[in-house]
Amino acid sequence: MPLSKDHCILMNDGNKIPVLGFGTFAADDVEKSKCEEATKIAIEVGFRHIDCAYLYNTEEQVGRAVREKIADGTVKREDIFYTGKLWSTFYRPELVRTCLEQSLKKLQFEYMDLFIMHNPYAFKPGPDLLPTGENGKPIYDNVDIRQTWEAMEACKDAGLVKSIGVSNFNRQQLEMILNKPGLKYKPVLNQVESHPYLNQSKLLAFCKSKDIILEAYSVLGSQRVPAWLNKEMPILLEDPTLAAIAKKYNQSPAPVILRYLLQRGLVVLVKSFNKKRIEDNIQVFDFHLSQEDMESIDGLNRNQSCFKVDVFTGHPQYLPPIED
Repeated sequence: MPLSKDHCILMNDGNKIPVLGFGTFAADDVEKSKCEEATKIAIEVGFRHIDCAYLYNTEEQVGRAVREKIADGTVKREDIFYTGKLWSTFYRPELVRTCLEQSLKKLQFEYMDLFIMHNPYAFKPGPDLLPTGENGKPIYDNVDIRQTWEAMEACKDAGLVKSIGVSNFNRQQLEMILNKPGLKYKPVLNQVESHPYLNQSKLLAFCKSKDIILEAYSVLGSQRVPAWLNKEMPILLEDPTLAAIAKKYNQSPAPVILRYLLQRGLVVLVKSFNKKRIEDNIQVFDFHLSQEDMESIDGLNRNQSCFKVDVFTGHPQYLPPIED
């Protein structure tokens, strides 16, 4: 079946996910209202997969945008695939449903299509979403993520979410869940950073072997937020190989990157609050990369993240989801 803007992938629980999603993270210096307007534009041009998170603090805006597009007849609720995320300060099993219900209240939704664990580690519970000590280091919580997963399963059984998954998990952490005694539902998806400089080929192969979808974020090299930026990371969109391939297809590098990831079988998240770029991003289904060009882009891999590797790596169980 050829890729199209309506193309979906069947997940291991029988539900389907659109292959191209719209991300809604807004940096601190961006007005949240821009997220609301961009989400409406995304739905108008054809995006049906919307990705958000408790941490982003944009759930109210995203919920309003979706409800407005439902009210004006553009879509029905069942047309939208909405992904939310459990934040790390809610990983104690008794807190999981609290986080979910708070998100649903902000969104004014009755359910989420997909609910995923944002990270493979827990932070100290409380109002501070990024708790740090006097030394500036994160304050972690001693929570077994397998128990967190059991609470996620209970949310699915309660009908509050249709599917459950994870984010930023490496193979070792995925296996902790998959090998858990009494596992009821395995993750349908693992959302990780992926782009031509970090193509995650080994993690992708492992996930495919377990019937888990790999979903890519920061696909164009992130927003280069100074607090997180890996300064050694070149600007992906200026890569000469990508520029040459893009010229061949009368495209810019951005849709070439999106197409590359889609053709490898990943679900792809792309974010922009610029109307023209949102419109351009959904045109990724108008061309097909040759096998030769796919291999050329494979050759760009350097297992390099856009982000500082020391941002949240103080937890003894945390290893970045980069499979060398």
